[in-house]
Amino acid sequence: MSCLAALAKFQHSYVQAFMDRLGELPRCYAHQRPSPCLIEAEHEHSDEAVPWQCVSRELAADFDNVAHAMSFSLHPDINDFYGHGFAGPLQFDSPWGEGELIQPWNDEDFVLLQQNILGHLMMKKQLKQPQTWFIGLIGDQEEMLTVNNDDGSVWREVAGNEPHERLADSLADFIAALNPRVAPPQRFEEQDPMVTDHPGIVTSLKRMWHNLFGR
Repeated sequence: MSCLAALAKFQHSYVQAFMDRLGELPRCYAHQRPSPCLIEAEHEHSDEAVPWQCVSRELAADFDNVAHAMSFSLHPDINDFYGHGFAGPLQFDSPWGEGELIQPWNDEDFVLLQQNILGHLMMKKQLKQPQTWFIGLIGDQEEMLTVNNDDGSVWREVAGNEPHERLADSLADFIAALNPRVAPPQRFEEQDPMVTDHPGIVTSLKRMWHNLFGR
């Protein structure tokens, strides 16, 4: 199964799990940000948790600009995972714990993703570490889910460090091992800035998480 097919299957299962258990679509705090995912246009002005659905793009987006900036090719799964649609946060249970997959909420979020992934790749190059790009968070929110750009394997990684636990041989295999987690939406609460050896990427990831998930 391809990454794109595995993601589409999980997204369908995710929405269906909410319908089966709660009789409604999943909800998130949109923080008055427009999105094709919103069921009704007036929801974008709401401060409450609003229902959303996964939406496919008419034209797929890509990370060619990031690859050009880094002067190397990105694994094709990055375009399949991020470039074909919009969605809210995809929470999951897995053999490795609870987590969330990132998906762009709107075009602005996609641009933000490109910027954050570029920053992450630049940091990895500076630290002379294997090139990875992130797909979500797992467990402690300082732990990222990342994909090894060389072979497409999925890892657990702490910002600023090399990946430390291999979770799956491919992104498709990783997604296939996930189960939708039906849970209430969470509103983002700004925390005091963290002080780390690599504050740039941590701050960037926190901003990404805030903008993408409204948490």
